[in-house]
Amino acid sequence: MDVERNLMKIAADLLAHYDVHARRLPWRAPPGVNAADPYRVWLSEVMLQQTTVAAVGPYFAKFTERWPTVEALAAAEDADVMAAWAGLGYYARARNLLACARAVANDHGGVFPDTEGGLRSLPGVGAYTAAAVAAIAFGRRAVVVDANVERVVARLFAIDTPLPAARPAIRVAANGITPDARAGDFAQAMMDLGATICTPRNPACGICPLRSDCAALLTADPAAFPVKAAKKAKPHRLGHSWWIERPDGRVWLVRRPAKGLLGGMRALPSSDWSAAPDATPPLAADWTSLAEPVAHVFTHFSLALTVHVAHVAEDSMPPEEGEWWPLAQIGEAGLPTLFRRAADAAMKERDVHVH
Repeated sequence: MDVERNLMKIAADLLAHYDVHARRLPWRAPPGVNAADPYRVWLSEVMLQQTTVAAVGPYFAKFTERWPTVEALAAAEDADVMAAWAGLGYYARARNLLACARAVANDHGGVFPDTEGGLRSLPGVGAYTAAAVAAIAFGRRAVVVDANVERVVARLFAIDTPLPAARPAIRVAANGITPDARAGDFAQAMMDLGATICTPRNPACGICPLRSDCAALLTADPAAFPVKAAKKAKPHRLGHSWWIERPDGRVWLVRRPAKGLLGGMRALPSSDWSAAPDATPPLAADWTSLAEPVAHVFTHFSLALTVHVAHVAEDSMPPEEGEWWPLAQIGEAGLPTLFRRAADAAMKERDVHVH
């Protein structure tokens, strides 16, 4: 079998497997059918970046119920979208989501461009998302490489260059097996294969539809691909956060700056995050420091956040801009995970003292 025919066989074998075993997902059309709504494809792809299908499912349902069209999302208040996104992480995605929705609504008449190049012109749409939407929503031939596809291709061709230096070779190889027809199904089939069979650890090679063509399977350890460069240790930072509660059962929340980590999100007042953060509280009060800091890991550093609790007078007003939020509705504030954990710790301490 010549090389070209072998590459065609890979696509054919995978698509035949996908026709029978495709995952049923709320944003996905059945095999052989282009997705009916590019908005849902785009929204799901943004949500799925660095986030699992299981985690995205409830958020996708909530967003599409509340904002069923790109025009509806474009008209939403920033604060409402950021609050609805809370818990998904990587909050720059939510800001980019709004910018893109508004560009589609205002500059494209509510219609997504149907080519990879046109999609790349939208704010916040990178190479991967443009390729995925072009292929899945519009049936365009596009090379779609996410982390799952990267792993499948690295194993299929036993590409032993360590990541990230291997990515150009992986893309070339992925291009070689991407068919002209059913490119969207092929992209989703590759994602499914990586998510369910060609997993990072203990891949199920015995049931893989591509096992007869997989170079890594001929090695002693197919799970060794893709080869990963040694990880650098993440720097560790410290921070302080303040829980300010009034007798009427309200707590002081602020809005973080639009740019930067957790930008635009509601949060507890917080210090800078550094090796030696400023521990000066936002107002004079009788502060109690919780014994256990809240631990959180961001992409580029880990954080230990010390939470300080104070009960203040009804007429107290911290100097920075914010709002008194009712404790009974704290779950509706849209706090990001770090500050939700800080709030949980403060309320647990509060309940201990109340009882």
